[in-house]
Amino acid sequence: MDLMNIFLNLAAPPFTFFTIMFFLPPWIFFKFCLGILRTIFPEVVSGKVVLITGASSGIGEHIAYEYASRGACLALCARREDRLREVADRCRYIGSPDVIVIRADVSNAHDCKRMVDQTVHHFNRLDHLVNNAGISQICMLEEADDITNLRPVMDINFWGSVYTTKFAAPHLRNCGGRIIVLSSAASWIPLPRMSLYNASKAALAQFYETMRVEFGSDVKITLVTPGFIESELTQGKFLSREGKMVVDYDVLDMQVNLSPVMKVEGTARAIVKQALRGQRYVTEPSWMKMSYVWKVLWPEVVEWVNYLTSMTTVGGEARHDIFGKKIMDIGGAQGILYPMSIQSSEMKSD
Repeated sequence: MDLMNIFLNLAAPPFTFFTIMFFLPPWIFFKFCLGILRTIFPEVVSGKVVLITGASSGIGEHIAYEYASRGACLALCARREDRLREVADRCRYIGSPDVIVIRADVSNAHDCKRMVDQTVHHFNRLDHLVNNAGISQICMLEEADDITNLRPVMDINFWGSVYTTKFAAPHLRNCGGRIIVLSSAASWIPLPRMSLYNASKAALAQFYETMRVEFGSDVKITLVTPGFIESELTQGKFLSREGKMVVDYDVLDMQVNLSPVMKVEGTARAIVKQALRGQRYVTEPSWMKMSYVWKVLWPEVVEWVNYLTSMTTVGGEARHDIFGKKIMDIGGAQGILYPMSIQSSEMKSD
């Protein structure tokens, strides 16, 4: 056994190098041609049924609008039923022929089964599943007195998608459907104070990479890894160290920091457009892909930059007195980096 591993240690690097040299160029050319065809002939979703979790706000809400504008039938799921009904009304106005609202908590497996069953019972099919529901936690690991208070992060972000996928899988197989799953660029970027959120998104990405193998060609998967997008998270809503959902606008400059925040409408439009073109991966904004390259090739620099901007204090010991926030305050960079909706939220809090 040891001899085999020694042989593979010696043979694997040159074999991989020569395989890439000979097979990667034609594969890239094939993907390029396939991409052109899919751009010209994207999937038509008019009349198809789409179930969207976390559809009451943020990316999920605007993905619903994108599908509605293409004539899809929608099942909108979230915990805030009143807000869901507002989104549903707008979806009908935009062009969706039929929309149902399902109040559900994705951290509850029974709720996940119920929302899939209700969708199939009403429409008699399920073509697309959009796993978008998620929450964030912002606190240092050592600040949490009871670490179990933070379990909802994994329960919602990871298990919520796993439950829904489990119950939707047979229906998606029947029609050659698609799953769009909202992971995050945080799955590879080590953002401080968001350790459990980062871990939940990394787990989500690896889970669906495995599902690609298990589903084969029966169910297509589009893995979305957005950066900071206009949403409740970037407006300061998160799970505190006590396990309570709170709104703290100081967290915006402390956590989002110097990263530009992309408008949610453009993000949702890009996600749906790329998914219907059959893309396996979507990263918005697209420049965030380069952060993955940096993380793989030079992880020390990524860690150092995150520590400098998000952990280093300037001129004091204040909890929010970090280097990145100081630059935001002094330079007035909010007007450039943040959408107007986020700036307005901060002004209301002052």
